[in-house]
Amino acid sequence: MSKFVKVLKEYLGVLLGVAVTAFALAWFLIPGKIAAGGVSGLAIVIFHLLRLPVGATMLVLNIPLFIVSLKTFGAMFGAKTLFGAISMAILVDVFGHYAVPVTNDPLLASIYGGVIAGIGLGIAFRHGGSTGGTDMAAQLLARYFPTSVGQALLIVDGVVIALAGFVFGPELALYALIAVFITTKAIDVVQEGQSYAKAAFIISVNPDLIGQAIIHRLERGATALQGRGVFTGADRDVLFVIVARSEISQLKRIVYEADPNAFVVIGDVHEVLGEGFTRG
Repeated sequence: MSKFVKVLKEYLGVLLGVAVTAFALAWFLIPGKIAAGGVSGLAIVIFHLLRLPVGATMLVLNIPLFIVSLKTFGAMFGAKTLFGAISMAILVDVFGHYAVPVTNDPLLASIYGGVIAGIGLGIAFRHGGSTGGTDMAAQLLARYFPTSVGQALLIVDGVVIALAGFVFGPELALYALIAVFITTKAIDVVQEGQSYAKAAFIISVNPDLIGQAIIHRLERGATALQGRGVFTGADRDVLFVIVARSEISQLKRIVYEADPNAFVVIGDVHEVLGEGFTRG
């Protein structure tokens, strides 16, 4: 794949993500008065107060943030962020011109708007893009004040939601909080994938027996990691294995048949690349 084709695919991916997010704003969040934080939330408040177009307002708010961020962080906020911010502003107003509110129920608007917006943002993030706004404001806040980027994001969104609560009433502010939570979860699902596999760390006195059973009965591979007990000082192999969710019960049966006193830690895995799983 040539560099040009790769870059083109990335920009098309960002554009697709922005379009999906703009759809969520135009059909659900804007008519529902769900100001779910960030520049878009502030633009929604301004729209219902002054009837100024949401997209144009977002662009006006983003421009000074982009200029300051570019001077402060340099290439961190580059062409894709500018492309995403401008595309978002245009598409929100274009979609808004034709949008017909799907529901008058603020809860449904929060849920579906949050899910669709999260999917769109997740697609844009996966292709290295951004819609600007909250990200830039949070980075600047964290740069000049003693706070982390995550805390700064909460502060920025919190201020916008509080403003929405003052303008629209506390009930709609609570719905906005629901939308923020759902959007965040949807972004995670798009970027990381749903949990479809399990990872297990197994500490046992019979690692070889367990390892062979995993290979022959589950037809999965396993890796022996060198470990040492901090309390006992004894060296012992720690088995690391990835299995499908449907195989976790059989894995536990294998382990406890070989060693009833084995110590097993099992966690979710969102993406696995390699033999027996997804190809990268």
